[in-house]
Amino acid sequence: PPCTPPCTPPCAPPSPPSAASPRPSAGDPITWADPQRQALFEAWWAAVAPAQGIDVHSLRPASADASFRRYLRADKTSAAGPGSVIVMDAPPAHENVRPFVQVAGLITAAGLLAPQVLQADLDNGFLLLSDLGNSLYLQALQAATPETADRLMRDALQALLTWQQGVPCSQLPAFDETLLAAELALFPQWCVQREFGVQWSAAEQTTWQQICRVLIDSALAQPQVAVHADWMPRNLMIAPPGQGPGPGILDFQDAVRGPITYDLASLLRDAFISWDEEHELDWAVRWWQQARLQGLPLGPELSADFGEFWRALEWMGLQRHLKVMGIFCRLKHRDGKAQYAADLPRFFNYTLKVALRYGPLRPLVRLIEPLSGKPLQAGYTF
Repeated sequence: PPCTPPCTPPCAPPSPPSAASPRPSAGDPITWADPQRQALFEAWWAAVAPAQGIDVHSLRPASADASFRRYLRADKTSAAGPGSVIVMDAPPAHENVRPFVQVAGLITAAGLLAPQVLQADLDNGFLLLSDLGNSLYLQALQAATPETADRLMRDALQALLTWQQGVPCSQLPAFDETLLAAELALFPQWCVQREFGVQWSAAEQTTWQQICRVLIDSALAQPQVAVHADWMPRNLMIAPPGQGPGPGILDFQDAVRGPITYDLASLLRDAFISWDEEHELDWAVRWWQQARLQGLPLGPELSADFGEFWRALEWMGLQRHLKVMGIFCRLKHRDGKAQYAADLPRFFNYTLKVALRYGPLRPLVRLIEPLSGKPLQAGYTF
């Protein structure tokens, strides 16, 4: 596929996954750091599994992700028929499964495919989910021909339009100025200071605050829709046979009411796979044209001028990329998940590309260039 630079990582784990996590195997043991939580789970599992026609002893690791959640897989009994289920283990001290359950219902009501919640212990953070299989969009795109990649991306765009039309944003928390600013603050804290050991001067901090103001104002000026917040290939799945033409949707528990370009920017400029700009533009135009035809709330400026829409999308993507760089460095330094930081050069490329293109953002280049290092110099020419 038209993918640059080389896509990493080369493989991805089963559902519901995060592509950067190592793939567990069926023979791996299920370990528990907290004996009390293990006892709670085993009591819950002993009651739930037989009632759902599940082989109690077939439980095994499925995947982990960048959060504190992990996923287990188990097989149905022969009497219940073929297939498997997924168990989400989300410690309530760190994770709240209630938004997952709520948004899963909204997705299903919109006619899209998400894991079905079969059983839930909301207080203890255990969910039993239908299994959407092993076929991640990320893996499929990495292995696809250009024609297949284009078809998959168009399917993801159509599903996004359905999401934005069918999931009521009024039932989701607001992606407001406070949250936008908190996300941007992750970049200087974890990427600039912790990863690179750089302390900005007072003048550089002023420049950073001015850039943040520009990005926040642009995001808040956009019409609002339901925002998945991670609409990317690692969170989309090839639908299992008979479960719908569109992709299965994962990792939606952080959905918010926010800017209409956010999820499209996430899809086109992903953390683990990149596309030539001609493909980004082609897919963005297709989404924009369909959004206008289907009556999505683009507003007069974004609806009338694709150039203005593209600017809003790129600025939204820049806010996201700065946030993600901060998160990846936090995962490395705080959580011991260093593999995410390997994709920082991809995000430096995204960030500098946009900052160089627009006058109000160009001062960001002076802050970013000293951090870029050799990986950026090899992948981007000024």
